[in-house]
Amino acid sequence: MNGKPGDKQLITYQNLYLDIRRQFLRAGFPGAGLEAREIVCFGSGKTREEFYRDSPLYTSPEIEEAVRALAERHTGGEPVAYLIGEWEFYGLTLEVTPAVLIPRTDTEVLAEEAIRYCKTLGECRVLDLCAGSGCVGLAIASNAPECRVVLGELSEGALRVCKQNVRRNELNARVTCLSVNALENPSSTLWDFDAIVCNPPYIPTVDIEALDVSVRDYEPRMALDGGKDGLDYYRAIAAKWKPALRLGGTLIFEVGVGQAGAVEDILEKNGYEDVKVLPDTQNILRVVEGTINN
Repeated sequence: MNGKPGDKQLITYQNLYLDIRRQFLRAGFPGAGLEAREIVCFGSGKTREEFYRDSPLYTSPEIEEAVRALAERHTGGEPVAYLIGEWEFYGLTLEVTPAVLIPRTDTEVLAEEAIRYCKTLGECRVLDLCAGSGCVGLAIASNAPECRVVLGELSEGALRVCKQNVRRNELNARVTCLSVNALENPSSTLWDFDAIVCNPPYIPTVDIEALDVSVRDYEPRMALDGGKDGLDYYRAIAAKWKPALRLGGTLIFEVGVGQAGAVEDILEKNGYEDVKVLPDTQNILRVVEGTINN
């Protein structure tokens, strides 16, 4: 598009997206295409449908500047989910703030296994322990409509995000949020659950400084630090939360890379039976579960 000498050349939404995508690819971001699209949509105030519709149109200089500023922040390490304030998980759009971990595709394996199990029961009660954004429990409630879910979380900031996500996804009738410390014994009001699902902090303390800057410097340490060997929460929950499960109830954990064997042992030593392990989409052992039969 021609203009006066010195005028800034306008760029289409499609070419702006391609520029940002190339920038993210050079930075080594595996989700460059998706992240570039989300940045352009957010910076321009467009839905995805509007972005695709308007991709041949020119942006304004102000929109281009806003999008490129967001892209620079992401290139510097700030996660896209925190920049735009939301992320998708198992078909749900969730509010995300620096008070909670960003929902990840790996964790959909935990949600999927819990949904499968709950659908075999019909009416049931589920506790999502260390709920964070509430992503797992909300996915269960959304896909197993006869299920009632409690989101248990200690962080006040995370609990606020949980409550907002319950409202956002119109699940108020079947999902409640409670302040819960997973490292302590459950209160007498938390009992008779058919399933406890949990994606606990599982990074060994000494490994946190070696994490990618986008995780180490931006995601909440409280949701990452699993203690000296990364297994503190698995030990505490397996031992202390058995009384919260009804007979035949199941405890379903997400685990970190290389932790499946150790968590299997923890469950078996605490009397859980029928212990099994499931892989994620990368064939990494990601979910460990066991049942209380006596």
